[in-house]
Amino acid sequence: TVLGLGLILVPLISALVGVAQRWWSSNVGEGIIFDLRRELYEHLQRMSLRFYTATKTGELMSRLNSDVEGAQSAITGTFVSIVSNVVSVVFSLVTMIAIDWRLTILAVAALPLFVIPARRVAKVLKRVTQDLMEHEAKMSGILQETFNVSGAMLVRLFGRWDQEAKRFGDQAALVRDTSVRRSMVGRGFFAALGLVSAVGTAAVFWVGGVLVINGEIEVGEIVTFAALLTQFYGPLSAITNSRVEFATSLVS
Repeated sequence: TVLGLGLILVPLISALVGVAQRWWSSNVGEGIIFDLRRELYEHLQRMSLRFYTATKTGELMSRLNSDVEGAQSAITGTFVSIVSNVVSVVFSLVTMIAIDWRLTILAVAALPLFVIPARRVAKVLKRVTQDLMEHEAKMSGILQETFNVSGAMLVRLFGRWDQEAKRFGDQAALVRDTSVRRSMVGRGFFAALGLVSAVGTAAVFWVGGVLVINGEIEVGEIVTFAALLTQFYGPLSAITNSRVEFATSLVS
């Protein structure tokens, strides 16, 4: 009866915590966006006329819209994910040590394979994200130039429909190609993390099987340990990915 009630109580508490977390992160995130946009707008208002003659309006609008939201995600989504996953990793690790320290060492031995690729991917993804944001800003600049009244009049006055269409198409193509490249860098990273988790799990099952055959541990301990591995490698992958996400958010 107690265990049955626990099966209902735990998801209920988890759902309530999730609602509270969502409310908190939304308020903090939207507050950050509000503060950044307001302060950036006030800062831009104080810039000289020379600044505005050398900067496209569309690029400034892109900074106030997409870039500000990118910076906000570093605080809300990434920070919350790191905290919750660190708690999961610690609790799983303590329980795994209590079951069998030898298998725990084997599982932890895969940690460098999580950290080393993350550093490399974070640098590459940061550079690609910066290129993407620059291309998107320039594309917004083209839209602003050609869609305002004076720009539209100039296009029609000089008959530059084809030239402007080509200019926009070339810039949109850069955005497309850079977006594809960014997606592929992230996909390769996730594939590598999945492979590391699979290798670590296979090693634990292999060594654990030998220990069971030798009568040193029970089969049930291997089953429990395998379940804990998913609670260990999953959050560990999320923490590693958070580092990559945080690096790309810093671009904003």
